Amino acid sequence: MNNVIPKSARTTISKGLVIIALLAGAVYAGFPVLWMLSSSLKSNTEIFAYPPRLVAESFSFSAYLSVLTSSEKLRYFFNSYLVALLVTLFTLIVGSLAGYSFSRYQFIFKRPLNMIIIGVQAVPPITLLIPYFGLIVALRLFNTYAALVLTYMVFTLPYAIIMMTGYFNTLPKELDEAVMMDGGSRFVALWRVLIPISLPGLVATGIYTFMQAWNEFLFALTLTKTTDMRTVPVGIALLMGQHSYEWNEMMAMSVLGCLPVLILYLFFQRYFIAGMTAGSVKG
Repeated sequence: MNNVIPKSARTTISKGLVIIALLAGAVYAGFPVLWMLSSSLKSNTEIFAYPPRLVAESFSFSAYLSVLTSSEKLRYFFNSYLVALLVTLFTLIVGSLAGYSFSRYQFIFKRPLNMIIIGVQAVPPITLLIPYFGLIVALRLFNTYAALVLTYMVFTLPYAIIMMTGYFNTLPKELDEAVMMDGGSRFVALWRVLIPISLPGLVATGIYTFMQAWNEFLFALTLTKTTDMRTVPVGIALLMGQHSYEWNEMMAMSVLGCLPVLILYLFFQRYFIAGMTAGSVKG
């Protein structure tokens, strides 16, 4: 009797195990999000009902109405959007220029600068909290948008420079040379030719940067003081009162806070696929 499992059966079993593992991982990762959405539609009393229910007995949008009709909470979202968009814009501009320079030029201290940029990524942000707080106060930027934007860029720029340098390294130098042969400058080659075909790298870097700025809590809490300067993560934390927690409003704000990043992924995920430069240089 031959006990050897046929190859086709082994392949089917392997695929089945992979699918089961992926489904288990999806449930593990997605259940907290589903519970957050469910809790945002419950009252505070029902959230702590035992046994717990994933589906609310009576759906209520009161938490969302409370958030969306509160000028104070809407201000949190405005601040987060403004700071995150400014950080993303400035990071992409500076990161693109620096990445192009590292990719195309040979200059003194290039290698040490690369090492410093990579080394900054390994420094835990919390260790820089007190020095940055002192610096921001000394510069009289405390409780301003500039304080958050400049601080966040310190942590987003290294990643952007590394990403854009690597992406520009994949683009042939013949593109630059062709523009300069037609009378254009390197600046024209960068903004008219390389930037458009570097869209996947720019989008990937931009989404990462936006997420970092949108989700940041520690520096937003430390470098701002007044309610009108708080961001969404800090605003959610402020819903935890001394005697009671507004859990449903916290969940509602969390759901609304997740939407920008989710929308970014849904609309721009196709730009993560590399290879837009294929065939740009003909042999």
